[in-house]
Amino acid sequence: MTATTSGTSRAVTADDLAALRAEVRAFLREEIDDSAFVPDVDSWMTGFDPDFSRRLGERGWVGMTIPTEHGGHGRTPVERFVVTEELLAHGAPVAAHWIADRQMAPGILANGTDDQKQRYLPGIASGTAFFAIGMSEPDAGSDLAAVRTRAVDNGDTWTITGTKVWTTGAHLAHAMVLLARTDGRPDDRQQGLSQLVVDLPHPDIEIRPIRSIDGQAHFNEVIFHDAVVDKSALLGERGRGWAQVMGELAFERSGPERYLSTMPLLRAWARDLRENGSTPEQRTTLGTLTAQAWALRGMSLQVADELSAGRNPEVLAAMVKDLGSTFEGDLVTAVRNASGIVARREGGTPLERLLAQSVLHTPAFTLRGGTNEILRGIVARGLGIR
Repeated sequence: MTATTSGTSRAVTADDLAALRAEVRAFLREEIDDSAFVPDVDSWMTGFDPDFSRRLGERGWVGMTIPTEHGGHGRTPVERFVVTEELLAHGAPVAAHWIADRQMAPGILANGTDDQKQRYLPGIASGTAFFAIGMSEPDAGSDLAAVRTRAVDNGDTWTITGTKVWTTGAHLAHAMVLLARTDGRPDDRQQGLSQLVVDLPHPDIEIRPIRSIDGQAHFNEVIFHDAVVDKSALLGERGRGWAQVMGELAFERSGPERYLSTMPLLRAWARDLRENGSTPEQRTTLGTLTAQAWALRGMSLQVADELSAGRNPEVLAAMVKDLGSTFEGDLVTAVRNASGIVARREGGTPLERLLAQSVLHTPAFTLRGGTNEILRGIVARGLGIR
């Protein structure tokens, strides 16, 4: 396997990947044995642990694909895939650095100024700089182009007015990459949109928590009360925000988190069956789910290969997200029906707790990162289906 990193080509062999995987697994087993974390489902969304992110950064497992000249580790998307796959399968608390590492680092690398790269990328690579994404807006549903948040050019500054919603981790983030309208009107749709990097907290940016059904508040409503930021906050080219966001969404929609959010539940159930015995029907269910996960893994790994080659696999990424997020919910239903386990948030076994978490988180799987209906439209257009 040959992959491209920071403009150079270097060979990454199957043995290299196997050694990396073994190293990550050993680290995670040690962390769990030391009670550094308890495996959770959906840990990339809700498992916010800055100390754990920092420990990963110290090992070079955050910002892996950021070039060394920008504080990163100059490794390939496939190597990053191996690390993230193990973190997710073990239910590790990676939410603090996840968004920054997954798509903000590639976005800043592709579109940022030298000053922006120097300012943000080293912190991302060390696992100490956390980002939020300001895309979705109230009353817009899944229509990302219906952006009403506006950034007005004052010459040396921008004044931002508007509201973003479902903004994961905004209350804990050090910065947000914002999609705003800098030109034209909302009727112009994809035209006149730009991205800005806004540092947080900010005196004129109000962050209101949104509590989900499990009582957690990792989502937020973010209100910009004529917030003034420096002119240097513009990310990339004015008016090219839509194209830039579409490039970043390939990273957001295609990763292993799109089918591994509930993998800790499947692993716990498999362990329970091994220890306590199983019926033929349960083994069939376990085998079917494992085969589905393996197929999705192959698709997601192909996206990593495409990214390594410098291509933009937008259609394949949408397919991975659509099929993967559907699988995550189907897994919960299948385990619940086949196991006969009663989900318990408190006082139950680890398996019962994981099932309870999974049930509560399932409604969000096919919504975040673009609804499945929107993704199917992207796939259809990409395949020339009208």
